[in-house]
Amino acid sequence: MHAPHFFLSAFIYLGAAVLLVPVAHRLGLGSVLGYLIGGAMIGPFVLGWVGGTQGEEAMHFAEFGVVIMLFMIGLELEPARLWRMRGPIFGLGGLQVLLTALAVMGIAMALGLETKPAIATGMILALSSTAIVIQTLQEKALMRTDGGRDSFAVLLFQDISVIPMLAVFPLLAASVAKMEHHGWLHELPHWAQPLVTLGAVVAIVIAGQFIVPRGFAILAKTGLRELLTAAALLLIVGVALLMTQVGLSPALGAFVAGVVLAGSHYRHELESNLEPFKGLLLGLFFLAVGASLDFSVIAGKPLLVASLVLALIALKVVVMFVIATLLKIRGSHRWLLSLALAQGGEFAFALLSMAIQQEILDAEVSRLLVAVVALSMAVTPLLFIIYERIIAPRYTAVSKDQRAPDRIDENAPVILAGFGRFGNFVGRFMMSQGVKVTVLESDPDHVDMLRKFGFKVFYGDATRLDLLHAAGIEHACLLIIALADQAKVAQLVTEVRAKFPKLRIMARAHDYDQRFELMSLGLAAEDAVHEQMGSAQDLAVRALRALGKPAYATERAARRWRRYDEETVHLLVPVHEDEDAYASIVRERRIELTQLFEKDLAELPDDSDKGWEIGRAEEKSS
Repeated sequence: MHAPHFFLSAFIYLGAAVLLVPVAHRLGLGSVLGYLIGGAMIGPFVLGWVGGTQGEEAMHFAEFGVVIMLFMIGLELEPARLWRMRGPIFGLGGLQVLLTALAVMGIAMALGLETKPAIATGMILALSSTAIVIQTLQEKALMRTDGGRDSFAVLLFQDISVIPMLAVFPLLAASVAKMEHHGWLHELPHWAQPLVTLGAVVAIVIAGQFIVPRGFAILAKTGLRELLTAAALLLIVGVALLMTQVGLSPALGAFVAGVVLAGSHYRHELESNLEPFKGLLLGLFFLAVGASLDFSVIAGKPLLVASLVLALIALKVVVMFVIATLLKIRGSHRWLLSLALAQGGEFAFALLSMAIQQEILDAEVSRLLVAVVALSMAVTPLLFIIYERIIAPRYTAVSKDQRAPDRIDENAPVILAGFGRFGNFVGRFMMSQGVKVTVLESDPDHVDMLRKFGFKVFYGDATRLDLLHAAGIEHACLLIIALADQAKVAQLVTEVRAKFPKLRIMARAHDYDQRFELMSLGLAAEDAVHEQMGSAQDLAVRALRALGKPAYATERAARRWRRYDEETVHLLVPVHEDEDAYASIVRERRIELTQLFEKDLAELPDDSDKGWEIGRAEEKSS
């Protein structure tokens, strides 16, 4: 490739990524679809800016991103973690991959494919998109649900299953010629070839256990981080080259090396150093795949392509739904699991590339499958919308109908709305001081658990005024709102202030923006409490004391910093929507605060302050 053309192609690929990926992310489509759309637009079938020989070279270079990704997947597979998740990973995941692959294979054979191409098609379409699903689950706060955790377990098994698939593909090659080994095995007798291949894998394991960690230790002593990055890339390239020489997939070798190093002290260092390379090369890989997307296939057979996309999604939903039912996964979690994993996956493109190279699938079928997988991935956001707007509300409504709010039989001077990870600290501390608190919590499972520990908690939605009336709000002295939902906090503040203007309200604020919003609704600055400030400052105080700072000086500085921050909040409220004025005040106040603390450090403490240190010494001795 000539240098000028190389730079032009690089500019086009990077420009497409920078321009289109943020747009796709903003639209909720995810980065993978952004790369695919960008590649399709600059490819030979739309704008024609890239493609042909240059496109093939870019694809070969970008496939190294898949190799790095499999190495990093291997790094994450600690034996202890796999053992803890063995049930959902090997139960749910194993059944999903096996049954989906068999179902797709059967349909492919019924449509006229021969056995080996049908087996390859089944394995390719059994996979789902790890990147899209994980990202969407995290964005929609579904990752910690039962359905989210089970989806992650299935995706993890799918990623692992790519390795045996890569090993099986050479056996499905259309001809013996395609299975002929090159490199070191070319001149060896057939009986020696498996021994050399096995020896190469064993060599990777031994080197990963004994040689590589010591090498990294030597490089770490230099203090040059770029050397560790270069060594990590050298390791992956070396393993990929070795696997190529013995007739195995480079990705397979990278995965084995990652698994071997999963227990190494340098695991996190490797992950952080390789993450940028993985992301960039994977992005280039998806751009190259998008550029190879043949729109003439879609335009020439739109009904066939649409039918295959719908059939793939429906098949994967039905298979996963049946498996979930057999394993007694119920409710909305079963639907989330089934819909989240209904698309094709990014590894399908890597497997399709390998299938083309080894002539397992012909070019026409491969182009059709690329289109089907890409379009099924594009439909994923719609599947999540169906879950969120149609399916989940039905199960939530059923759950709410099954349990009515508790009858509140006490009227305390304080009403606490929310007893979750924030509210439970507030409530427990106040109760320990002899203050009577009426607690309202909207999570029925959480209420049942709290009652087992002896807490008197009432189930009900604190944003309902009738429940607040039942809790005696008209006679209460204080309402504390500790809800996590920012919209509900604002709603409750507005309604309660309108009905009970003399009642004092204190509320949890997620960040400064919410503090400003609550203050605009009438709350005093000291009554809109930042949920993270107290714990963060407490940690900072402990850190300073661990560094040997005097206890009296640290505690005094913390109190002063807190007062100064409150004063700053009052100054920022009128200008919080004016970015320039806001930034100007923050800069001025930061300089003033620095000068104030420098002045404090110059002052000598009086003897009375040393009582802090005496108390601290007594705490240590006890």
